[in-house]
Amino acid sequence: MFPRVKRSGKYQYLQIVENRRYGNQVRQQVIASLGRFDQLRQSGQLDNLTRALARLCREVELVDARRDGAIESRAVRKLGPALVFNRLWQSLGIDQELAGLLSVRKFGFAVDRAVFLTVLHRLFASGSDRQAEQWQKDYVIEGTEGLSLHHFYRAMAWLGEELPQRDQEGATPFSPRCTKELIEEGLFARRRGLFSSLDVVFFDTTSIYFEGDGGESLGRYGHSKDHRPDLKQMVVGVVLDGDGRPVCCELWPGNTTDVKSLIPVVKRLRSRFEIGSVCVVADRGMVSKETITQFEERKGLSYILGARMRKQKEVNAEVLSRGGRYQQVEVKGKGSKAPAPLKVKEVLVAERRYIVCYNEEQARKDASDREAIVASLKDKLRGGAKQLVGNKGYRKYLKAKDRGFAIDEDKIKREARYDGKWVLRTNTDLSAKEVALKYKQLWMVESVFRTTKSVLETRPIFHKCDETIRGHVFCSFLALILMIELQERLRQRGSVCEWNDIRRDLEALQETELVMNDQTYYLRTPLRGTCLDSLRATGIPPPPTLRQ
Repeated sequence: MFPRVKRSGKYQYLQIVENRRYGNQVRQQVIASLGRFDQLRQSGQLDNLTRALARLCREVELVDARRDGAIESRAVRKLGPALVFNRLWQSLGIDQELAGLLSVRKFGFAVDRAVFLTVLHRLFASGSDRQAEQWQKDYVIEGTEGLSLHHFYRAMAWLGEELPQRDQEGATPFSPRCTKELIEEGLFARRRGLFSSLDVVFFDTTSIYFEGDGGESLGRYGHSKDHRPDLKQMVVGVVLDGDGRPVCCELWPGNTTDVKSLIPVVKRLRSRFEIGSVCVVADRGMVSKETITQFEERKGLSYILGARMRKQKEVNAEVLSRGGRYQQVEVKGKGSKAPAPLKVKEVLVAERRYIVCYNEEQARKDASDREAIVASLKDKLRGGAKQLVGNKGYRKYLKAKDRGFAIDEDKIKREARYDGKWVLRTNTDLSAKEVALKYKQLWMVESVFRTTKSVLETRPIFHKCDETIRGHVFCSFLALILMIELQERLRQRGSVCEWNDIRRDLEALQETELVMNDQTYYLRTPLRGTCLDSLRATGIPPPPTLRQ
């Protein structure tokens, strides 16, 4: 039903009509004729009629009352974040896993809601947990009323709490089994039949430094990937399955090296997730002779490991020197997001299997970068070379000469043989092509670490106890699970969205609390950008524009 202006002769008449179907045709049926349009408008009757009808519409009435100052606005809170991620929290079964473990404990507050709030804070604000208490006041988060900072600390301490001694079987030498392990195992069991058999896992580590002492045992001085050797740190390892979904996170003291942690982590994976055989894909920093020997001695363990081209004599002298024809794996595609061209060839050295990978585009880039460095180096040398020694990019092309420095042409030629190449070592039966593509997937783990550090901002960590530190990092891990799940659901619907856009548009979905005539109403803002896509991806209908 709608108004229509109908011309008859030299006048126009205002009518109320509705559409009615007659067979295959739709015709407008006049319900009422209100009179000449010009007379209704000049006399003010049209405005009076509009106001009278508007009074019957609560939404329009509220808007008019707010404009006229006859309504009280009490609060504006963000609705979108908890709406979407609470649904994912439930659909992944995180709430059920927490509820099962909490059923035997007697906490005096909603621990599961405290964990959810902390995880949501990591997704949208990050930073210190001390800020979460004030941050939550600007958001609509069901079930978090009355929670304060000490509740968040107790919840994280419970997540990082050591299990009884009888449940410590399978723990690594570096860290005990904790409550968080049970949650990880439960979540993996829920999706094991649908998504992953864990035949292939991707593993990488990073370091996170502490602002304080770093707990009783986790905070140690070690090789800092954050370039902060002056601060104590911890080592965090993340395991992803073949589909790029997080499986678990491992936490060790800051002086634990990668080569020592790889084998214990793999053994722990097999016992925790009940898998018979597993292929580990890891970066070259985790490779050592001892590590590879242990892999080959253990049944059911295979590996795809990056090799150090410049430091491993066998790789440098034997593998890269062998001739042979490359096999084309990926051809040059169109568009900026197309896969880079890739060629591979297999080299055997005394039954040790290597795969040499070559990227022509990267080779050209490496050569161009080196030429730019050498050209700049020549200019710098004219002004004195002492200040150049501290620059690693310059230093590797310098040699001492006549109490000074000169460009080492031999080093430049030797460096050119590495352009666009990387070497893998494996004991799998996979083809050279499959090995190369599996290793390329390891880059998504590195992307996960960049996300964890830059987007979720696990730092700074001020906690003083090991259990709260473990819980703190695990909350970031849960946030990572939720973020990857939402992005995957959006991708399946054909929407590729940047995380910053998702976060901004969800936070823009807000509701204003209004009071009129002793009645409380909530008026939401319009949906914008990626917000509707996120709601649809999680199966949530858009909330009503107005609710009482």
